Amino acid sequence: MHDIEPIRRLARERATGSGVPYAGALTPSEANTLMLAGAKLVDVRTQAELYWVGRVPGSVYVEWNTYPGGTFNADFLAQLAEVAKKDEPVMFLCRSGGRSHFAAVLATQAGYAECYNVLEGFEGDKDAQGHRNSVSGWRRAGLPWTQS
Repeated sequence: MHDIEPIRRLARERATGSGVPYAGALTPSEANTLMLAGAKLVDVRTQAELYWVGRVPGSVYVEWNTYPGGTFNADFLAQLAEVAKKDEPVMFLCRSGGRSHFAAVLATQAGYAECYNVLEGFEGDKDAQGHRNSVSGWRRAGLPWTQS
């Protein structure tokens, strides 16, 4: 069993320091630990990203922006309700931490009690050459992932 309270406390401190309204901000490794302890990981990337770039085993999927087109998924909250309960910890993951931030804000506003943004996302920040997956992110951390 994992001791998740220190992780939750650190995530809350990050959120408070950043002034965000959700419960906390997690590193990919922390998110993996919470997921192993039962928290729900919601991947908000597009279907194309999941298919071509990869996904986290055991995560659930609710697209933030539709593909193609990139418009906001107007059914986001309804689809989230199908995969996550409002009283359980819910972590949001995207490519680099931007869309997941907005998903955590919206879910918090909709009454989800414990929402987290996964900092760095699945692919992380760009390096000096403009490439992802070499500086930070879920994959760079060596955490479990699969690719189609």
